Amino acid sequence: MPISNQQVTVHSFLRGLYEDDYFPHHVVDQGKVILLRLCERIEADPPADLAALYALTQAATEEFNALEAEFEAAGSEIETVAREEIAEDFWFVANAYGFTDADAEELIATREW
Repeated sequence: MPISNQQVTVHSFLRGLYEDDYFPHHVVDQGKVILLRLCERIEADPPADLAALYALTQAATEEFNALEAEFEAAGSEIETVAREEIAEDFWFVANAYGFTDADAEELIATREW
């Protein structure tokens, strides 16, 4: 399902990670896919409230948890810069879909990074 939210379609997800050679692009690409899939899920079945949004974002966060091994295998890791960049994009997604009162920490509460 193509994403219809204009804010999302023009957004450069994980831009800071792409700009830093420490983060391998093929792994960052996988993170971008996680975020775009989250957007697709939100559009396909819009969450009725924050609790429903948090369920979706926390599931996507768990996908990032699994991606940590990919970063490590490529000689990288989800460290401070990456954590901030990923968290900002989760916040962007929440806002882009009208959840401006979402708690940034709750969006990624299941993170292990």
